[in-house]
Amino acid sequence: MAYDPAVRRPFGRTGLSVTPICIGTSPLASMPALYGYEVDDARAEATVDAVLDGPFNFLDTSNNYGGGTAERRIGAVVRRRGLPGGFVLATKADADPGTGDFSGDRVRRSVAESLDRLGVDRVPVMYLHDPEFHVTFEEAMAPGGPVEALVALRAEGVVGHLGIAGGPVELMRRYVGTGVFEAVINHNRWTLVDRAAEPLIEDAVARGVAFVNGAPYGGGMLVKGPDAQPRYAYRDTDEPVREAVRAMWNACAAHDVPLAAAALQFSLRDPRVTSTIVGVSEPERIAATLELATTPIPAELWDELDRLTPPPGGWLE
Repeated sequence: MAYDPAVRRPFGRTGLSVTPICIGTSPLASMPALYGYEVDDARAEATVDAVLDGPFNFLDTSNNYGGGTAERRIGAVVRRRGLPGGFVLATKADADPGTGDFSGDRVRRSVAESLDRLGVDRVPVMYLHDPEFHVTFEEAMAPGGPVEALVALRAEGVVGHLGIAGGPVELMRRYVGTGVFEAVINHNRWTLVDRAAEPLIEDAVARGVAFVNGAPYGGGMLVKGPDAQPRYAYRDTDEPVREAVRAMWNACAAHDVPLAAAALQFSLRDPRVTSTIVGVSEPERIAATLELATTPIPAELWDELDRLTPPPGGWLE
């Protein structure tokens, strides 16, 4: 078996332990412009119930998913039933959606909004979310900036541990190098077709920082294949990348293995990856994700997939 949900991994140096699969909640916010479908309150809350009843103890959300809709829907369930013992809830501090303000004051407001929606007075993990779109590294680290505010909130006991979440690998390495953060989320850059996060993963391991891998399916291409989903990470993709995924699809089919299973297990099988975020939008996806995680994959298929990996090109940076 490739994955045992009972075996939790240390969450870096925090003392927390989490399952190698983390449930992502962006789809629960109902953003049809991004995902192509709507999710109502009842379906979203039923999905959160399934998460809390299921094998995974790690849930990831954000202040800005659907303008707070994801957190509100999670909070409705938390208020009704509470969280199981040992469950790790993580959310993210975001810039003001209207003005783009990402000052220290805005971070405090963002955290207060999240706590109110989630129905809790403290969260175990709080990430600084996508700073690359709003502030420079220097602005983020400056007095009165967002990082200083998060450090103060940790000292006040409002948040347990701090993380950084974003895309550009070299920028994430700079944040990890400050020693402030205990976890890092990077997305779309540690998958079957993109290995750009390698130096960030090595930095995280060396510093005892939890590395959380987001978007193992590249926005759907590594589930549906490049003909049904020609975009990777919601961006147009060069034909050589689509050709590589098409070849991977065929290789998996020859072994009767879903491409999605290989894409997920590529991340799960790496012991340096603390947890892998899988977004869900309906209760049935919990069991489906577990099935993908436990699908047997022969060693010769892994060898073939490695040979098919396109050359590094930094095409997401």
